[in-house]
Amino acid sequence: MPKMKTRRGAAKRFRVTGSGKIMRAKAYKSHIMTKKSQKRKRNFRHETEVAAADTKVIKRELGLR
Repeated sequence: MPKMKTRRGAAKRFRVTGSGKIMRAKAYKSHIMTKKSQKRKRNFRHETEVAAADTKVIKRELGLR
């Protein structure tokens, strides 16, 4: 059976922690930043865990089982 290929788009967007959680960047960070508060912009810097409903699909795209 051939090796499973990683979807490169998913590999650039998600990161797997040591404990196996999948982390993602936050949305709404790219433009129209002037009307967003400093606290809100600062919180965009942190990663957050992917929703439980999406983990199965993302793990498959990353080549994990």
